[in-house]
Amino acid sequence: MAFSFRTEITKAGKYIRPLAGLMLVMALLLTSAGCSFIEDRSERYVDAPEGSPLKLPETADESEFGQIMPIREVSAADSGRMYRGTIPSPPDMTSDILDENYVVEELDGQIWLLVNDVPGRLWPAVTSYMNENGLGVAYDNPQLGVMQSELVNFSKQARELLELPDNPDGQEAKVVVQARVAPGVRRKTTEVQFRSFEVADDPDELLAWGSHDTRSREQLDTSRKLLEDLGQYLRNREDSKSYSRAALGMASEPLVRLVSDNETPREIVMSLDYGRAWAEVRRALDDAGIPVIDLNRNDGYFFVDFRPESEREPGWFSWFADDPEPVHSFDVRLDERDGDIVVSASRADNYDGEDRSSELLSELFEYLY
Repeated sequence: MAFSFRTEITKAGKYIRPLAGLMLVMALLLTSAGCSFIEDRSERYVDAPEGSPLKLPETADESEFGQIMPIREVSAADSGRMYRGTIPSPPDMTSDILDENYVVEELDGQIWLLVNDVPGRLWPAVTSYMNENGLGVAYDNPQLGVMQSELVNFSKQARELLELPDNPDGQEAKVVVQARVAPGVRRKTTEVQFRSFEVADDPDELLAWGSHDTRSREQLDTSRKLLEDLGQYLRNREDSKSYSRAALGMASEPLVRLVSDNETPREIVMSLDYGRAWAEVRRALDDAGIPVIDLNRNDGYFFVDFRPESEREPGWFSWFADDPEPVHSFDVRLDERDGDIVVSASRADNYDGEDRSSELLSELFEYLY
């Protein structure tokens, strides 16, 4: 009986093995020809026409209307035509939303509160904060985004806020606080700064914001305390936001711009100081998941691996091997020009793959602005 059973298995194997081989060949053929059964829609995606914007009646107040689910505007230079061989991913709308709102950031002697809102909504809130905390507003300029307090020395509430002594010894220095509300580096954000400084006499005008740039550690710590307090104040009044028409004239030119030639990105221009620009590019590379092989702040370069995914993936048997080491394939450089920082990208000298410099700039811009 056992012999008969083994015989039947042997006979069955004669048919199963050829059948399995035939099925494997058919699967490979279908896999290799699969693309021919699926329509290539990449050109349709790239060349899709833009729809007409919604028009409001002339009598409508535009400030009262907004998009529930906004679609980011994409310029021709930032469109999918710069991508070759792959369908570009749709814009990541979550990049317009900060991971955490009301974040205090510090870099190279500058400190600011980053808020996920437009300056026109922050201006009246900062004004209210100054008044409600005893600082007052002696002078302001919504177009410049700068407001200046009264002398802090004569307000008990303001003295407590800035931790000035209740009973100073001898002649006390006169202190003034300035607040600056300005568009942030990143899209649809605002940066608020506070600066406290000493004056000889009670100012009779709004002092220039840049006339006291050097900040001591004590002054930076005071600014941080004010910004953290302001952040909590803004959280508590999120349901009662107002809008300032006076602040509409505030400079709204983006601080980061993508410059293109015939719809091909050539460079990114950043209207920032070098330290801030360097930090923003470093952050953008990290957020984009682009491996950095080497960097040098003084010489202004990042060596990165921006090869296509097909070159970076280990292949079919990746589970048997470690992840491949990044390869220096592209350079990202920062140069100063006419007061701006210019970011450029180029293929590394020892890399002979496809030149994806324009796509690298496009992806950096998405994470920078």
